[in-house]
Amino acid sequence: MVSDLDDLIKLAPGKQHIVVLAEAADERMIRAARILAEQEIASPILTGDEEKIRSIANSVSISLDDIDVVNPASDTQDMNRYIALCTNGPRPLKPAIAQRLMRKTLMYSAMMVQSGDAHAMIAGSSVPTARVIEAGMMIIGTEESVATTSSYFLMTLSGSDSAESRYLIFADCAVNVNPTAEQLADIACSTALNAKLLLTDDPRIAFLSFSSKGSARHKMVSKVASAVDLTRERLPDMLIDGEFQFDTAFDERTATLKLKEPSPVAGQANVFIFPDLNAGNIGYKLTQYLAGAQAIGPILQGFAKPISDLSRGATVDDIVKATVVLLATIE
Repeated sequence: MVSDLDDLIKLAPGKQHIVVLAEAADERMIRAARILAEQEIASPILTGDEEKIRSIANSVSISLDDIDVVNPASDTQDMNRYIALCTNGPRPLKPAIAQRLMRKTLMYSAMMVQSGDAHAMIAGSSVPTARVIEAGMMIIGTEESVATTSSYFLMTLSGSDSAESRYLIFADCAVNVNPTAEQLADIACSTALNAKLLLTDDPRIAFLSFSSKGSARHKMVSKVASAVDLTRERLPDMLIDGEFQFDTAFDERTATLKLKEPSPVAGQANVFIFPDLNAGNIGYKLTQYLAGAQAIGPILQGFAKPISDLSRGATVDDIVKATVVLLATIE
């Protein structure tokens, strides 16, 4: 996998997939939709205040001729069907509550995915992550085998002129504040399965801590070690190890010096499971700003259908790349 947009686009399944860009009264979302349509990455639908969306597009001379714009507040064609799905679904709601929910752009957009009218939803450029997750939980729900929804970033570290770039996945950097051992195992399992779809190399999954294989003793270390065992039980055929300090997981020389026994993951990891949100959020931003890495995400995982979040500071390029990565995980 590569970070250049032209190469990243090769991951996209093509225009047959419909993606909803929610809360799209935002120039960045409109520009991203134009790129997705023109490069035949996907067929975008913009949801939100149609008058505002078209006004913004006109002000920056972006054509929406081949892009659908849907305003949940004025939609009559699909609204009754969506309300019926809310009232008769696995988590039935009262009709009045369902009607109020479907007037909200994020809820309506999630229902477009749940109903099969769209394949995926991207949101979050102008709303907090919590609202995107709320819409996903209320309308779509989680995968049957997943108890914990989470997120990951696809990180690209550029190599020198003679060296190839290195591609890493960091999780969970946006959702779970202080996960238990069981929740860390859930996060690792979801991330591992997505890593198989995204990375050229086999996933090598490292659980991170301030300890490397018992070099320190603390309940926080024990939690991570327990998560390693739980994940190995659930994914016996994958390369999983820890707990490791980051340098032990990332650098082969350091791994050789610090570890008494060889590991198929230490020094070669490409998937990093952080122990909590403090570590994950700080870690990806340090890598992004100090190492000049590109951070694509946060991509949400664990939902029954593909939806994802965006940083409110996302650029047009970020939105397009996050969409490509999300679509690439549709099997």
